[in-house]
Amino acid sequence: MSAAAVLSVRALRVGFGASAPVVRGVSFELAAGECLAIVGESGSGKSVTARSLLGLAGANARVEADRLELGGQSVLGLTDRAWRVRRGKDVGLVLQDALVSLDPLRPIGREIADSLRLHTTLGAAARARRVLELLDAVGLSNPELQVQKRSGQLSGGERQRALIAAAIALNPPLLIADEPTTALDVTVQAQILALLEQIKLSGTAVLLVSHDLAVVSRIADRVAVMHDGLLIETGRTERVLVAPQHEQTRRMVAAVPADKPRGTRLSLAASMPLAPAPIVSARADSTRPTASKPDAAVVRETVVLEAIGLSHSFRRPDGSRQLAVDDVSFSLLRGHTLGIVGESGSGKTTTARLLLALLPLEQGDVQLFGQAWSSVSEKRRRRRRASVGAIYQDSLGSFDPRWSVGEILTDALGRALPQTRSARRSPENLARLTTLLDEVGLAATVLPRRPLELSGGQRQRVGIARALAGRPDILICDEPVSSLDVSVQAQVLDLLDDVQRERELSLIFISHDLGVVQHVSDEVVVMRSGRVVESGSAARVFTAPEHAYSAQLLAAVPRLPG
Repeated sequence: MSAAAVLSVRALRVGFGASAPVVRGVSFELAAGECLAIVGESGSGKSVTARSLLGLAGANARVEADRLELGGQSVLGLTDRAWRVRRGKDVGLVLQDALVSLDPLRPIGREIADSLRLHTTLGAAARARRVLELLDAVGLSNPELQVQKRSGQLSGGERQRALIAAAIALNPPLLIADEPTTALDVTVQAQILALLEQIKLSGTAVLLVSHDLAVVSRIADRVAVMHDGLLIETGRTERVLVAPQHEQTRRMVAAVPADKPRGTRLSLAASMPLAPAPIVSARADSTRPTASKPDAAVVRETVVLEAIGLSHSFRRPDGSRQLAVDDVSFSLLRGHTLGIVGESGSGKTTTARLLLALLPLEQGDVQLFGQAWSSVSEKRRRRRRASVGAIYQDSLGSFDPRWSVGEILTDALGRALPQTRSARRSPENLARLTTLLDEVGLAATVLPRRPLELSGGQRQRVGIARALAGRPDILICDEPVSSLDVSVQAQVLDLLDDVQRERELSLIFISHDLGVVQHVSDEVVVMRSGRVVESGSAARVFTAPEHAYSAQLLAAVPRLPG
């Protein structure tokens, strides 16, 4: 172990039960004031590696290594009791889901103070002052007020800051951050990365675990790429991300969507750019002109979905109402993708539910192919619902876990299939299901499997197949790739692009990831606090934003170096 190393790992091997190791001979060192990022897809072994460094691999885990040292002391074979003494003092941990990591029944001030009570001799008054100092240090506004709040009363960014405050309360020489920015808004993500950068500059060693190469490029000094339990490539961040040597690393770099033109393949296996679809700029509201406005008659003929002055509010616990969507208007053209971006709470998902007529409108109207949609009864809408499909972020939560893939797709096909069990098992109906799966790149062997038996990418493909089953003209995609690995995300985005071209589908694509939206969209709507603050062609909005908020969002988008 080098003299400056805070963490030294040599030939780390981790397995579970009698199964083969899932981490196979991982070695690295980490110095004070340095950030090492371990990147890789789900199942690569990166999170298991990180948890093994804190004794949290699991009760049935086998953790072996030629060397595993924190601060020059071996931690191999430590008991749970011994680990409880080391955690917090020698190493801090920040996880992705702060809502789960924080105790929902205790104020965050008390939770942060607990480690001070257990590991220091500070009195109650001194602990209270230290908690306020920590919350201020992590950039949580009004710490005197926030200290009394429970995790459920904080925003996602606030919860993550509170979790980081708890992790650094005892000034540990090492901080392990496992996917700390996944699913956060781009601006909150940038703030958390800046905070981790400050922690690194203070002399703390930071081990950052992520599947997002663009994110880690902001603060990592070195990158280690994991695949199938092995470290396949390591080096200085810029070298690895600009000139990757391993095929898997090149695949991950190619899959990052930011700054990739519309129509460019993200999956490395088919990375040749497609001819871009012809761009016909749509008007995004009733007053703003677009960059290249076509003849008005052409626009009217090609508009498939129109939102006109949509408004909706929710009732707060105190009985007052919060306006979630306020006078939102835009149009969607046939064969086009309209991206809707904004931070959490901006009204994106509520807008999607209004478009799907899953929430009542207080004002405005949604028109489908020029005819009333939201203002008519559900009975009248039902026969047209097949025209509008939906893809959700949480594909697992949107499936009945008791049903097989075959049952899920059979239900989606509905009246297109005979209703008797024997008829549904006929070769003709099996052929329909197989064709549907083939369209989304899945084999018929998944038909008898249940959602929990599928990978995240497979589940999302089943979700897309279910949405396509009714032959819709419009797909409304609400954060469809935000929880996926960058490589699986690339495959899903390429798949949506292929299906859109083949079927001339029109897409509403909702996301907080501006890199993804820039890649997939023809037109963009930027939302803030329930209102549209900017709209227009994606090319114009992403290169020359007119609203300060749009510019702020774009400035926060992580990008690869070079």
